[in-house]
Amino acid sequence: MGSPKQPNRRSQDWFGREGKQGFYYRSWLKSLGLPHDVFDGRPVIGICNTWSELTPCNASFRELAEHVKRGVWEAGGLPVEFPVMSLGETQVKPTAMLFRNLVSMDVEESIRANPLDGVVLLMGCDKTTPSLLMGAASVDLPTIGLSGGPSLSGNWRGNPVGSGTGVIEMSEMVRAGDLSQQEFVEAEASMQRSKGSCMTMGTASTMASMVEALGMSLPENAAIPAVDSRRFRLAHLTGRRIVEMVKEDQVMSSILTRSAFENAIKANAAIGGSTNAVMHLLALAARLGVKLELEDWDRLGSRLPCLVNLKPSGKYLMEDFYYAGGLPAVLREIAPHLDLDAITANGRTLGENVADAPCWNRDVIRPLDQPFKPEAGIAVIRGNLAPNGAVIKPSAASPHLLQHRGRAVVFESIEDLKARIDDEALDIDETCIMVLKNCGPRGYPGMAEVGNMPLPPKLLKRGITDLIRISDARMSGTAYGTVVLHTSPEAAAGGTLALVQNGDFIELDVPNRRLHLDVDDVELERRRALWVAPPAPTRGWARLYVDHVQQAHLGADLDILVGGSSHSVTRDSH
Repeated sequence: MGSPKQPNRRSQDWFGREGKQGFYYRSWLKSLGLPHDVFDGRPVIGICNTWSELTPCNASFRELAEHVKRGVWEAGGLPVEFPVMSLGETQVKPTAMLFRNLVSMDVEESIRANPLDGVVLLMGCDKTTPSLLMGAASVDLPTIGLSGGPSLSGNWRGNPVGSGTGVIEMSEMVRAGDLSQQEFVEAEASMQRSKGSCMTMGTASTMASMVEALGMSLPENAAIPAVDSRRFRLAHLTGRRIVEMVKEDQVMSSILTRSAFENAIKANAAIGGSTNAVMHLLALAARLGVKLELEDWDRLGSRLPCLVNLKPSGKYLMEDFYYAGGLPAVLREIAPHLDLDAITANGRTLGENVADAPCWNRDVIRPLDQPFKPEAGIAVIRGNLAPNGAVIKPSAASPHLLQHRGRAVVFESIEDLKARIDDEALDIDETCIMVLKNCGPRGYPGMAEVGNMPLPPKLLKRGITDLIRISDARMSGTAYGTVVLHTSPEAAAGGTLALVQNGDFIELDVPNRRLHLDVDDVELERRRALWVAPPAPTRGWARLYVDHVQQAHLGADLDILVGGSSHSVTRDSH
């Protein structure tokens, strides 16, 4: 008996067939206990799951997926869960960013190759969010995002401790001699009290907020704690909604417009979001053919204030942010700066979603006219040291260092930094500028989160807590300091950064967006003639990555992945 004829959805190219092909495609799925009538043309919903015990941030996703399935079944769809490589920022070496583009390929090809009409993306730890969005965008089916949520607030000896931020703060205290190793170890479990992603406004929470600001999720996605029952309620509603999205043919490209990206850039400024969002959104936009440039981050967001008083820029944590009203309250505050007509995944406009969003705590989410920090969006700086740009997060920086000229103390690699940073003989003082090379997309490879270099103990012991630090690396969203990142071109690609030497003077002028190496062109050309590129990987993914990765100002995607392909697959497997 053939399958009943229903709407000609994509899945029916598999399940609606008669004869041998239809038998193949239906029979093996029936081994799961599925009755024949579920192949009647109802929407088949893929649940893309990044659960892994190696990714503790995503450890609740098995349960989360079950709640999504309930919603899909309830709305008349057929849910099918599938895994993709999971990127745990806390465990993966040399850096999860090396594999972001690989996971995006996994997602893209898994969606295209299988009988799916719509997709729910389960995302949590830093790189799972952009990789899943990028991969799904390249197929462009009806898609909705669901973040796993932040963990509960950390608390040690009665004081709030934030993921990542607490690690950095306390490790510097150990190095300064102000905290014992035993106390440091004691704080570990106090910081991570439940499943869920970092509960600071780090990259995970930033990207969850970007998903919501882009319109790719239901409202409240960004901040509900991972273990809160309301996160599972949201999962249920997400399962319902994706079925409707398929029926309405609401594909990703209809949501991820230029206006959506502009809204997200402005939202990132208002929440004091991670610099990592810059590269992820640039890469995502390029997958969709949306023209977005590094300069847009400065032009659209740098003059907007930060309204959210969260670590690492402030004092509260994501649990407090949710109770205060979460991202809807922030978007309502900055509504005059947003395109409120942008369509979101629930079928309503952004303006409709946030029109009545309440704020319950004005110390956590400040009013637009009484911001937490003024002009706190990400700044893009340029000069002979960064011809294609670099970024800095002023809200996390020391104001007195935003205009500064200092002597360079150069580290040629991360190994060089680790070998010399604790040396009492290191020639460095509080006026110096630390420079780290060969940590960009090609140089690490993968562009690790090592840009917020630890300070020398000799300075920490004197109470010096910040220096200007410049690199082609990234910085964790949980980190802070006057840190210039994403310098492009990177050192390993022959950028000017590769030519900096100890004793050179560098000028940083954030208000005027300038980053200048005080070395004349003749001397730079002499140095360039002597420069030798570092050795590159010789095989496997790392080789493919280094051969094809773009520079940071373009999003560090692979050049062969820019743009998307259709979801059509014309040939059968048998």
